[in-house]
Amino acid sequence: MALTIAIGGDHAGYTYKAMLKEVLAGLGHQIRDFGPDSEASVDYPDHVHPLAKAVVNKEVDFGILICGSGNGVAITANKYQEIRAALCWQVDLAELARQHNNANVLCIPARFVSEDVAKEMVRAFLQTEFEGGRHQTRVDKIATC
Repeated sequence: MALTIAIGGDHAGYTYKAMLKEVLAGLGHQIRDFGPDSEASVDYPDHVHPLAKAVVNKEVDFGILICGSGNGVAITANKYQEIRAALCWQVDLAELARQHNNANVLCIPARFVSEDVAKEMVRAFLQTEFEGGRHQTRVDKIATC
């Protein structure tokens, strides 16, 4: 099934973002690119906030954020109550983020994972279903306000 995927990050994630856009297009998904448009230094919140809002407003099915460590984009995205952004550096973590946490944004640390691992994490994240059940009860307890 074709999905609409939002993708963005910062200058450290630019190269991976370009590579992952090709992977996503190859899988038949629609892509909304929230920048940046080059490797020039940028402030990641300028790209994360619009992407997170698109996920919250259901303009896209999922988001993918990439920065050097993955931390900055994950912290920013998780400021939104409806976002469950998961920082992942292994395929198993990407699968578990979907299965157990119903994550809707995958955060990738470009400086700490290979391109091949990043590709496999994206595939796993998008193909893995949320298990619901006892996990839904836990996800329902995440929001605090």
